[in-house]
This record gives sequence, C-alpha cells and structure tokens, in this order.
Amino acid sequence: MATASNLVIVESPSKAKTIGKYLGPDYTVKASMGHLRDLPKSTMGIDFDNNFQPDYRPLAGKEDIINDLRKAAKQADTIYLATDPDREGEAISWHLKELLDLPDSETHRVTFNEITKKVVQESIQNPRAINSDLVDAQQARRLLDRIVGYQLSPLLWKKVRRGLSAGRVQSVATRLVVDRENEIRAFVPREYWSLDVKLSRIGKPGTFAAHYYGETKKRELENEAQVDEIIRDITGQEFTVTGVRKAEKKRSAVPPFTTSTLQQEASRKLNMTPKRTMAVAQQLYEGVDVAGEGTQGLITYMRTDSLRLSDEAMTAAKDYICSRYGPSYYYGKFHVFKTKSGAQDAHEAIRPTQVHLDPESIQSSLTRDQYRLYKLIWSRFLASQMANAVYDTISIDTVCAGHMFRSSHQSLKFTGFIAVYEEGRDEEAKAAGSPLPDLQEGDRATATELKKEQHFTQPPARYTEASLVKAMEEQGVGRPSTYASIISTIEERNYVLKQDKRLTPTPLGEVVTQLMMERFNDVIDVEFTANMEQQLDEIEDGKRNWKSVLNSFYTGFHQEMLDAEQALEGVRIKVPDEPTDEICEVCGRNMVIKMGRFGRFLACPGFPECTNTKPIVEHMPGRCPKCGSGMLKRKSKRGFAYYACEQGAACGFMTWDVPTEFDCPKCGMTMFKKSGKGRMKPFCINETCENFLPEDQRGYRRRSTSQPGENAEPPVEVTPAKQEKAPTTKAASKKSTAKKTATPKNAATKRKSSQKATEGEG
Repeated sequence: MATASNLVIVESPSKAKTIGKYLGPDYTVKASMGHLRDLPKSTMGIDFDNNFQPDYRPLAGKEDIINDLRKAAKQADTIYLATDPDREGEAISWHLKELLDLPDSETHRVTFNEITKKVVQESIQNPRAINSDLVDAQQARRLLDRIVGYQLSPLLWKKVRRGLSAGRVQSVATRLVVDRENEIRAFVPREYWSLDVKLSRIGKPGTFAAHYYGETKKRELENEAQVDEIIRDITGQEFTVTGVRKAEKKRSAVPPFTTSTLQQEASRKLNMTPKRTMAVAQQLYEGVDVAGEGTQGLITYMRTDSLRLSDEAMTAAKDYICSRYGPSYYYGKFHVFKTKSGAQDAHEAIRPTQVHLDPESIQSSLTRDQYRLYKLIWSRFLASQMANAVYDTISIDTVCAGHMFRSSHQSLKFTGFIAVYEEGRDEEAKAAGSPLPDLQEGDRATATELKKEQHFTQPPARYTEASLVKAMEEQGVGRPSTYASIISTIEERNYVLKQDKRLTPTPLGEVVTQLMMERFNDVIDVEFTANMEQQLDEIEDGKRNWKSVLNSFYTGFHQEMLDAEQALEGVRIKVPDEPTDEICEVCGRNMVIKMGRFGRFLACPGFPECTNTKPIVEHMPGRCPKCGSGMLKRKSKRGFAYYACEQGAACGFMTWDVPTEFDCPKCGMTMFKKSGKGRMKPFCINETCENFLPEDQRGYRRRSTSQPGENAEPPVEVTPAKQEKAPTTKAASKKSTAKKTATPKNAATKRKSSQKATEGEG
C-alpha cells in the first residue's frame, strides 16, 4: 500500500478522525496528544544568566508518539501542523517543528476556525508559516508562570504549609475572592422602609397596588417615623390619578458567545463548571459522529473574545429564521455586534458551524452534556440575528395629600428572539408588576390596605464561578483560554471553597493571600497583572520583545524574593482552623474543619487529648428508596464517594449510584444515575417498578462485594470491548497488601512531604 505524501499533525485523536475524513487518502492525520515538549518538572528550566534561555525537553511517556511522528514525517513530502488556532496551538506547532527537526521547505502551518469539510479543505490549500510573534507571546507567558510558581511555591512550603502553590494569575483570582469576602465582613447594613397601598377605584370596578415614590422628587424612607408620618397624612383621604404613561419598549438580543460569556451562561443555566464547559466545547469543536451526517465539527473554535460573525453564517441564520419562524422574526439586516476594545479578535464568536443542524434533530448522537451545551450555543447564535422583543409598558402616578405613589406593569407584545433564547442572570430579575385596570387621569380611589416593611441594604454577593469569570474578564486578569484552569486550580488547591454555587475563601486562601499582599504586592495586584496581559498582547502583535518583558518583570520580582526570605527568616505562619457549630461527642468542644488527604473533615481541636474526627455531611437531592428519609453524600475510608440514608445504621441503605432531583414517572420514587463522567441518564432502582434498571445494565463493569462504607472501591467502568479482560486498577492492586488505611487525622498530620513544588499557572 502506498504511503500518503502529506502528513497532518493535530492535538487529539477525535480531531484527527474528523479531519482525516475530509482530506481523503492522500493525507495521513496523526495526533500529538497535546504537548510533546516542555520545561522540566524537577528544575526551573530557565537559564537566567543566558537571557532567559528555556531548557525544553521531551515529555516523559511520550517517546512512542514522538518516534511515530518522526517516522511519519520522514515518509511525507509535506507536513501540515494543524494545532489549535491560538497562542498555545501556535507554540505546540513550533515545538513539533523543533522536536521532529522538520525542514522549513516541507513544513506548513494551517488553522481551522471550524472543523467542517469546506473550511478544512480551504485551509489546507492556503497554508502559512509559523507565527513567531504568537510563539514568543506564549513562551513569555509560560516562563513568567514558571518563574512565579517555582520560586513562590517553595517559600509557601517553608512558611505556611507543604504542598501549596502560587501562580501569577491564580493568586490574583484568589485575591478577588478574598477581597469580596472582606467587603462582606466590613459591610454595615443601612435601614430603609417601603410603603405599599392597595387602592380601590371610586365609582368604577377594579383594584390596583401602588408603591410610595416621593413628593415632587423620588424619596427614600430611612426610618419608621417617616413612614408613620405619611400614613397619618393619607389615612381617610382620597387618591387621585395624576399621570398615565403608556409606551412600547424594545429589547434586543444579546450577542453570540465568547469564551467568557459561554462559561458564565453554562454555569448559570446548566450548572457546568468552566472546566467542564470547555471540555465539552472542545468535543463539539473537534467533531461528533452525527447520524446521517457523518463526523461533524459542530461549533467554531471556542477560545475567543470576539463578537464577529461571518457574512456566510449570518446569511444562513437569516434563511433559517425566515423559513422556521417567519420573516417578522428576522432582525431585518445583519445584526453586527461591536467587539470590546482590547480584544484580540483572532476568531469569530462561538457559533454552530451549520445552523440547520438544530439540537433536537441530532440529540440522539450527543451525550447529555454535549446536547445541552450545543443547544445553548445554537440558540444564542440564532437569537442574535432575530427581531427585538417588544413589550407594552404602563406607568401610573397616584397622589394623596401631596404624596405620590407609582404603579407599573409590562406585558410581552411580540416575542422576537425570546422565542428561542433568553439570557440567564446572576441575580433575580425585577418583577413586571401586576396587571392594571384601565385608569384615566382624574380617576379617584381609596386605600383598602396599607403595608409598611422594614428593609436593610445587602452586602455584595459572593462570587459564583460565572461572576468570577466576568470579573476577571472585566479587570483584564487572564485570557479566555485560561479562565477555566484558573478557577479549577484555586478550588483544587483549597484556596476557595464552593458552597451553594458561591465561592468563599478558606482560611488557607486568606493566609496565603495576606502573605502575598505583604511581600509580593506587584504579583498579586490586579492592575499589574492586567498590564502584564497587555504586554503579552503587544508581544503577539510584534510591538515588544519577549525577553525584555521577562527581564523587566524578573528584576523587581527577584528583589522581592530576597527581601521576603530575609523578613520571614525563622517565621512559620499558622493557618487558623475553621470553627463550626458541630459538637464533639467525646469531649464537648466545638469541632473545627481541617484539610486532609481526601479533602475537608471535622476534627476536635483538643488533639492530642481528644482524637475524634468525622466527615462533613453533604445533603443530596432525592429520598431514600428504603425509608423515605433524606440522602447524604459520604466518603469511604479509601476516599471514594458513596450515598447513604441520613438515618444511618437505623436504615442501612447505601449505594454508589448518585441520587437525582427527578422522580420516576411510574412509581414516584427518586431516580438515580451512574457515578462518574459521560452520559448520565437517570434510572429507577425500585425492583417492583416497571422502569427498574438492573444493576448490571447501569454501565458499570463490576461491583465490589464490600459495602460503600467499608474499605471499598467504586465500580470501574469500561467499554464493551474491554469487558472480557479488564485491567486491574492501581487501587485494587494495593488493596491486598495495604495494612493500614489513612484516616482524616493522620492524612492531615502525617502527610508525606516528598512531592515537588508545582506551578500555579494561569
């Protein structure tokens, strides 16, 4: 068989599969499986005496991939480097060229904003050289993160706790959360009052509600005495309608998604973390096997800060809207959105590659998360080209004894884009008001009910993952491709904790942030970090030299490191425990939250006199199928999650399956879903129900014979092809030889300190 004369190298196998189908037999498409070369893990890898010369080395474990690519490159006449169309993708292509020693004459760079047959074939026909400015910008970011991570992290190990990390961007993100918490603590509530009246028209039917507005100008009621004075004035008096204003209000659709807004909306509407959102979006971009259509890249590139749309895409949207909803639902012309200043604008906004592939028609080809995210992207794009929503609004002023009360209401007149999509909100939207009778100026009314109510101003809300992404974008911290990794890193490092979807700094996060603010104010300063991002953009644009940027940063940072080492000589900073209301059953003290090998747990502060510990309870949706009580999430002694009845041993129900908020439509009992990742279709575990799904059909390979609460492991899921002979897991191989299982106490106090310093990269 003849060898293909063209080699295309991409990052992932799924991307390789999709592109290979579009290019045909003359092209061999191989995956590098991400990076193949990087700075060494065990050392800094930067020669400061040689103008920041990086020491790039092949990654351990990638030898077979490197050898396979070298062999394929030697057999090919032309090599196309088709990694992702961003800085990191450009850098991966450059590393591939250097590592595989590819000649300039045979090597070309191609990028795909969308992985469709038309775009892939056009891009292959129009290759370019590797953009050295993009590579330099990525190198500068990589080395900056390495310098900060590998020099600050060991300092945190020595002065606070082993295993900690600091990062050029992650530390700033943590500071945003800490600063917000400090704002909440310092907040002093301010009292104010509201006064509402229920009015009944005189001589005509109909009642309506009105809210106190003021006198000639709007006025805020600061105390109860002011409210009581108004009540005395209006008691027994008539109200007169003095103004009726009717208007038509138009509301435009929001723009198509950027990386930031996609992460925010997926968090609000789908409860997806930014990290999960980007992982699923990558799958949709690289290609999905759609029934009847073949392998398709379903969305455009998902790392972008641009609102730009191609004329071709907007034309397709117009045709689809007019044919499905009617011409009145079309915006009337291309709806062009202005990209904010400072955006790189390297790619289009995130949109479906083919608008005719509506979510419902391809749902059977997608996993649950793929379908939900694709529907979100498809709906938002289509809505962006649809007509405005139109509302009828009415506002009525009613006066009594010189005091004005206002009533308002709005009703939807024409749905427009709302027929397809409406943006989620972090905070609750204001109510539209109750419908109002047909009032005219001069109409009179009497008060049938008065309601005064005391209120207090509220502190700023804690960040959600969505609002933290928004704050980072607004303040220039990080870039679209980094938001997800930043947030997942600060959560994994236990610097912030997510509770009820809100991010709260842990005592550890506050201690580390305070130390950073005292000793490394530039590194953790929001404005300084945003300015550094601008300098990286200028490197990308060819306006700055990347090594001069590194030198400028390192001069000040190195001096701060020396000063900090001297100032903190002999100092060890203690992280305060988090007190709780949980009482220790052994000695009666209030237990505290500590951090162990398997996460947070409750411990008695009386250690070593009292060694009592217990897990933190997390309530789950649904009801116990055995007794109807609530369900709790627990962890086995090996650190694996399982689910148990809140009645404990009195009931005895335990399972690896995850309880959901859904009830079975047949028997009404709580439905469960398979633990782990992938398709999560709920099923009924009630054996007497016709919807019952047997345990061996739930997608698990096997079940451990031990109970979840014992020293057990979760079931391992494998593909059908592997069911005959599944590999033994690492945890299982250790089970037979382990003599002692780590408890939360000794996990927290006897943790091994052999791991190396890690980077907190943005």
